[in-house]
Amino acid sequence: MQATIYHNPKCGTSRNTLAMLKQAGITPTVIEYLQNMPDRATLTQLIKASGLTARQFMRAKEARFKELGLQGDNWSDEELIGFMLENPILMNRPVVVTDLGTRQCRPSEVLLEILPEGAIASFTKEDGEQVTGR
Repeated sequence: MQATIYHNPKCGTSRNTLAMLKQAGITPTVIEYLQNMPDRATLTQLIKASGLTARQFMRAKEARFKELGLQGDNWSDEELIGFMLENPILMNRPVVVTDLGTRQCRPSEVLLEILPEGAIASFTKEDGEQVTGR
């Protein structure tokens, strides 16, 4: 199975998701999006394929989100995508693309939705929490 993860190595959820992919026997393409943000067309496609809105795709807890005044509903999806392109830290992570779909994997067990059934029997996160496969 092919997989791509938009990854932030400083994020525990992102590290857990990457480890889950590897445990499933998948060697994903790893894109550290803070250094290599996708272009507008790719980001727009990721958002659409994930089933989320541009706002839902953003990291609202990030300080930069508040600094830019993005809390209100007065921004279009195109404008929000522009903010993410200019400020990659605003993209919530990790985002995983497999042959079975695209998901923003928060929490990391959302990954199971786009892996073959039985790919992971169980997984222990960095904090000790157990994830049971489907």
